[in-house]
Amino acid sequence: MAEQTTLDSLLEMGFDRNRVEKAVAHTGNQGIERAMDWLMEHEGDPDIDEPYVPPVGNVLGGSDPQLPSPAAQPTTQGADPATDGGDQMIHDGDTKRPMIEEEKREQIKRLEELMRVKQEERRERERAEEVDREKQRRRQGQELLQVKQKLQEDEMKKMVDLRRREKDGDRMAKQRVRDKIARDREERALKFGGGSSSTALTSLSAEGPPSSPPSQGPPPAKKDYNECRIQVRMLDGSALTSVFKAQEPLAAVRVYIQMNGDAPEGQDFTLLSPYPRRVYTELDMEKPLQELGLVPSAVLVIAKK
Repeated sequence: MAEQTTLDSLLEMGFDRNRVEKAVAHTGNQGIERAMDWLMEHEGDPDIDEPYVPPVGNVLGGSDPQLPSPAAQPTTQGADPATDGGDQMIHDGDTKRPMIEEEKREQIKRLEELMRVKQEERRERERAEEVDREKQRRRQGQELLQVKQKLQEDEMKKMVDLRRREKDGDRMAKQRVRDKIARDREERALKFGGGSSSTALTSLSAEGPPSSPPSQGPPPAKKDYNECRIQVRMLDGSALTSVFKAQEPLAAVRVYIQMNGDAPEGQDFTLLSPYPRRVYTELDMEKPLQELGLVPSAVLVIAKK
């Protein structure tokens, strides 16, 4: 009854009966070691604790016609009783004697040690597999992080390039305004330089002695102003003051504000006169200050568009 003694030995070691019966049946009663291997391999099966149902015509502990009987199996001289199929008998020459309690305990102790070694080997194998999985997970995470960093770097390069092109465009636009202002100054200097004062003297001599001006009306000296003093009130309450030529366009004042004011670069704004209130348009930017009535002095206010 080797099968029954294998069953008893595993039960004495603390295994559940349902598991032990399945292990003995599925290993074909090939010994305690194979039964223990089967138990450790199928420990995680969902039906491991369900009662064992033997096939029709086969009862656990009975004889299996497909398996050789224990009497027909060859015995190995000097075999370890712990691995010879679990038979709790001691070979003594040609006879067998039952194992005493001390020998049973020794056999169970060796089986438990064998099981402990196998469990430790399985745990080591599982730890190695877990380490490999963790390494693979970290490698995949690093690859994903590198891809994200590459995409972010490409996006940052595009933004920097776009910002640089915008700054270049703004700088070129300001330079065009400065060049236009410089050309206007040169043209006015060639057109009006040195001739305005002599023309004024000739007209005065032809008219004779000046008569007393009327009590009301604009002062005649207003026509003689060649410069005007402009004060600009900034958005933060500060003020900028500068002197411009009377024939300079209003755009010169705007460029002066962009170059010397504390407004953020690229921020657009408009100019207006508070009294009487007047908002200057893009067409007004090309008109001289004298034509806009800003000579000899004026106060302008900056407003956001």
